[in-house]
Amino acid sequence: MIASPLTVGFDLDMTLIDSRPGIHATMTELSRRTGVFIDADAAVTRLGPPLEEELVRWFPEERVAAVADEYRALYPDHAIIPTTALPGAAEAFAAIHERGGRVLVVTAKYGPSAALHLEHLGLAPDVLVGWHWGPKKGEALKEHGATVYVGDHIGDILGARAAGAVAVSVATGPVSAADLAAAGADAVLADLRGFPAWLDGYLAA
Repeated sequence: MIASPLTVGFDLDMTLIDSRPGIHATMTELSRRTGVFIDADAAVTRLGPPLEEELVRWFPEERVAAVADEYRALYPDHAIIPTTALPGAAEAFAAIHERGGRVLVVTAKYGPSAALHLEHLGLAPDVLVGWHWGPKKGEALKEHGATVYVGDHIGDILGARAAGAVAVSVATGPVSAADLAAAGADAVLADLRGFPAWLDGYLAA
């Protein structure tokens, strides 16, 4: 039985937004300021997990926390403008709101940075929760009554499973459609343009 009101959760990076250009620019600036080489081209192929998991590839563990703070300070000036919404993002939000539902964004990204992206792109969720990754996303999904979670990463499937939610995957991130299906996604869409039709089927089931 679908909870009332309908609440659908979404991941952010590579689900709703293509943040690769902005993250590339921020990593490049971070490299310039710290004098430490960072392969920004490689970094943007691994989006999904928390920032610290990327930084530990380039910095000693004892420096990661301070460097992460520096990255987040640089982020607003370098990452927001280059980032674009992925196809179907606005329409997916609209489909939920038109059906009387609520939109929840749960992301591993630092919350204030996520809010800047959403505001800049005119995407207005009802609730935004930052700094949640993998199964921890399930805590936020449960708290807000989400019965569906949409993401691009296997970590998003784990988050949905932790909440007992339907795991909908979009093949717009670093994980292939085949691998998302093999990881247990309940549905795999090419991108969010297919979400309104999937939602109608889900609500009719």
